[in-house]
Amino acid sequence: MNRTSAPVDAPAPGVWEELVTTALLGTERRTPPGGAPGREAPLALLDAAAVETVRRRAGLRPAKAAARPEPVAEDHRPALPAAAARRLALLLADRPGTSGGRRGTAPDLMELLPQWLASANARGFAAPPQAVPALLDAARGRTDLRPAALKFAGPRAMWLARLNPDWRFALRATPGGGTALPHPEDTERIRVLWDEGLFAERVALLSALRAREPAAARELLATTWSTERAEDRLMFLDSLRTGLGPQDEPFLEQALSDRSRNVRATAAELLSALPGSALAARMAVRATACIAVDHTLDSPTIAVEAPPECDASMERDGVVAKPPAGRGERSWWLGQLVEATPLGTWSARLGGRTPREIVALPVADDWQSDLHAAWCRAAVRQRDPEWSRTLLGTPSAPEAGGPGAVSLAERAKLLATLDAAERADWVAGFIAAHGLSEAFQLLGVCAVPWSEPLGRAVIDALDIARDAGSYPWSFSGVMGLAERCLDPAEAGRLNGLLAIPDESEDASPGAGGYWAEAFQRLVTTLRLRRTMAEELEPE
Repeated sequence: MNRTSAPVDAPAPGVWEELVTTALLGTERRTPPGGAPGREAPLALLDAAAVETVRRRAGLRPAKAAARPEPVAEDHRPALPAAAARRLALLLADRPGTSGGRRGTAPDLMELLPQWLASANARGFAAPPQAVPALLDAARGRTDLRPAALKFAGPRAMWLARLNPDWRFALRATPGGGTALPHPEDTERIRVLWDEGLFAERVALLSALRAREPAAARELLATTWSTERAEDRLMFLDSLRTGLGPQDEPFLEQALSDRSRNVRATAAELLSALPGSALAARMAVRATACIAVDHTLDSPTIAVEAPPECDASMERDGVVAKPPAGRGERSWWLGQLVEATPLGTWSARLGGRTPREIVALPVADDWQSDLHAAWCRAAVRQRDPEWSRTLLGTPSAPEAGGPGAVSLAERAKLLATLDAAERADWVAGFIAAHGLSEAFQLLGVCAVPWSEPLGRAVIDALDIARDAGSYPWSFSGVMGLAERCLDPAEAGRLNGLLAIPDESEDASPGAGGYWAEAFQRLVTTLRLRRTMAEELEPE
């Protein structure tokens, strides 16, 4: 006897969406499609979802074969040494949260990955092909990793990013999306890319050209400047910071008349960084009219008369007329004039005094904080080490502020204008005088690895904090920096801190054991960093 199979009903349109909605709302509030309310409704929902899943998968029709992607560009960089390749796999396998709560003495591998990538890039190695997907995943989750990770991953990362939407960030993070930039002598290709390229490609082209031939980049920008959008003009103008020089002044002077306030402000900032510019001279005339030495008092004193108004010429030169909330108009205008004035102006204006003598002068009528803060901004903008050194003051100065710096953030900016050795010595002196409670921001501007005096100051301060009976997580930020920034050669100096000390009566319970664990982790991390550096040496 012939048996005819019962026909299978075709799935109704929207069934899957209906099942998802029911699952979200709950079967008590919504009956599964084709089912009945009651105790069996959840099972009916799961059964229906299972059947629909099979239908959806089995019902897919073969699609037309797509064209094969072009082969990835060849990477001519040397391969990683085998030991370094194994180390990279371990670093990439470590993910935030995979270790559970407390780390114990185990190093934080993900925090060592940026340093490892920087070392590998400095040696010119290529990433192992099998590691590129994990590198892209790591860079996707951490924007701070992206520049180094994408540089190390090379052309294969761009090739994969075009095939996987999850990695499209790489196309945005890489100038030009990985597009090969034309050679500087290929003027025709440069012109075509500048006229027809995507915005990211044009930014990459201008930045690369500016680094090699500043004048050519500026001339290229000038050809289309008047037709660019305001937000694009601002981005393009920012690229002129590289190689900024007196030859850029005519172009920047024209930009002072731009219809965009942000473009005008950026042009004024760049011109004020050129002490010989006409704008700097105009600002100096305005600022010196407001500041002079008053000899009528018992001792020479700086007298300040803030500008009474912000006229059109001041606004054209980048002075923002409206102050932020809580700030007086006249002090706001004065600060902008002073920070844009060449610092060399003040010696002649204030009786031939040196920066140190000028900063030491009393300032009348409570203008000292405004005036010194403006000089701080000028020293940072003009990268003037003598003024920065003066405004920083001595590391042992009380509280956070020196003669001119009123916050640790300002001190950090001033420190960045000094050379690496002087910066490290100053921060070491600050830690010796004030401990670690306010040092984190200052340590962040110091070169890595830390110099021996700075490393010794940090270790000694951690030892003092331990003896004071506090818990180590009060200094977790500094401890984390030490793991990444201490010279690995300092590991031997920490051996005496690994034992659990006897706890005093006023110590926090168990603090000694936690400190021993933290120091053990620090030593382990330093030794691992030394091993990682050795593994990156060519075989």
